[in-house]
Amino acid sequence: MSATTVPSFSTEAFEAFLKTRHEPEWLTQLRRHCWEIFQRLDWPARNDEEWIRTDIRLLKLSQYSLPQDNNKPADPPPALLAEGVQLAGHVTAVDGKPQSAAVDKKWTDKGVVFGSLDELVNTHGELVQKYLLTRAVNPEYDRFAALHGACWSGGHFLYVPRNVSIGDPFHFLSALSAGGADLGHTLIVLEEGAEATVMCETASQLVAAGTQSGTTGSFHNGALEVILAPRALLRLVSLQNWSDQVWNFAHQKALVGHDASLQWTIAAMGSRLSKVNQHVELCGKGAECQVNGVLFTEGKQHISYHTLQHHAAAQCRSDFLYKAALQDKSRTVWRGMIKVDPHAQKTDGYQRNDNLMLSTEARADSIPGLEIEADDVRCTHGSTTGKVDEELIFYAQARGLSRQEATRIIVSGFFQQIFDRITIESVRDALGHAILRRVREYS
Repeated sequence: MSATTVPSFSTEAFEAFLKTRHEPEWLTQLRRHCWEIFQRLDWPARNDEEWIRTDIRLLKLSQYSLPQDNNKPADPPPALLAEGVQLAGHVTAVDGKPQSAAVDKKWTDKGVVFGSLDELVNTHGELVQKYLLTRAVNPEYDRFAALHGACWSGGHFLYVPRNVSIGDPFHFLSALSAGGADLGHTLIVLEEGAEATVMCETASQLVAAGTQSGTTGSFHNGALEVILAPRALLRLVSLQNWSDQVWNFAHQKALVGHDASLQWTIAAMGSRLSKVNQHVELCGKGAECQVNGVLFTEGKQHISYHTLQHHAAAQCRSDFLYKAALQDKSRTVWRGMIKVDPHAQKTDGYQRNDNLMLSTEARADSIPGLEIEADDVRCTHGSTTGKVDEELIFYAQARGLSRQEATRIIVSGFFQQIFDRITIESVRDALGHAILRRVREYS
């Protein structure tokens, strides 16, 4: 069932969308401002360095529409990350429409604000206005960011007050039905000394039904904003598990304050095409971030990650590790940049991208980069690409394993370095099982 009735992302559709929102005036004005930017900007050009390896000419935005109040969302698929986990709270949205939200009362009693961003803009408007699209994600970055700023719906919000530490994780689930559109916005704010764990998950009805090749494509254009005040600690897990018929675009940015710490694990295993901008700005002295990336592609999937670790303050540390395994005729693009500002002395920056080719027809583009303007820093980067060692498969088969079982063991070992970094056991197990289910034979 389609989640929309208005035919396209036209001005008429946008005005009809605004009438259904019942939002405060400041947010309506923000949406109109972003819509003006969207109309002013062009789509990325084929010769734009950031897009030169990602072809979106087959994307037809007119095939998708904005969610309206009269659409009934489909049931969401099961969540992989939340299975068997005691949660502090959860929010679910389907096709950009909020469906359910709950939070443990003991946390709201301590001032925690959590739930659907669509509802909280009315009940906690002053708090949301302070952070929404003001400091992290820039709607003028490109046309996708502007469209998102104008038309987001089905969002999630977490605010943790000063010195509140939450042991159990929060879970966000955004689901897409065939032909649906999702422009969900996630906003996470931790005040000074706060601590929390958040699991963000996306899923498609087709994946949940075990059908990898649907007939109707879907569209996702999301954004994630993370703002960490001094000494805050956030463990963040993002699982992208769309079907292979989803166009996926996302802007994600984290601001890490003085002596704050961010551990961010991302896993991208689905979509027809993904183009994700993932930026971390270390804006306070002594800030730290560790980003762990797991990418698995198959068929003709195309996943592109553009990462930026921006050292804007002194004595900060960043560690980005991305590992990708590619099957069939799929392709990955990873462009990583370490940027160090002139006053960001004593910086310690590291980035690495490793690729395991499971097919001779797959392709991985890895482009690490450095932009350093300080003279007392340690910044290193690296990239590797290789095939599966046939001798390893031979020795495994000699011990009674099939070729597929041998390949799965090798792929599991390839990702083990990242799995070892994941401190949440349920997340580690869910990612491992999800990847290994997709591995066929090495060819």
